[in-house]
Amino acid sequence: MTPILGSHSIRTIWLLLFLALFVSCAGTKPDSIGRFAECPEKPNCISSKSSTPSQMASPLIYEGPSTEAKAKLISVIESMPRTQISINKDNFLHIEFTSLIFRFVDDVEFYFNEPRIIHFRSASRVGHSDLGVNRNRIEEIRRLFTKDSLK
Repeated sequence: MTPILGSHSIRTIWLLLFLALFVSCAGTKPDSIGRFAECPEKPNCISSKSSTPSQMASPLIYEGPSTEAKAKLISVIESMPRTQISINKDNFLHIEFTSLIFRFVDDVEFYFNEPRIIHFRSASRVGHSDLGVNRNRIEEIRRLFTKDSLK
């Protein structure tokens, strides 16, 4: 009996399915960027202003001018893989972090609205859980940001 689809056609179908999954993982940029939205009731978001303990983390603290703190934060972010600074305003940064394999995008926002404090929100665009990726990333940013500040 002759197969209905040849091996070439089956490979093409698998490739198209994989590409559809691959492309759809990026999601679309949320409209709430820049407005410090509350974290959704999903474990893929962390915020320095969250009232939910599992989604809360302390803001970044710095000494000196905010312009220096922002420059240092940008340097830290640019040292990290698969990052893109999407918005860079005086008191706000929006960074897109992309995962290596599935190309999931996480949106990270930093706010410089209070003296010596940088508030942040980090959330996955798609999915329910991020297996702690956003929290781990923020803690790595904190470690690198404060590394040279420690006496």
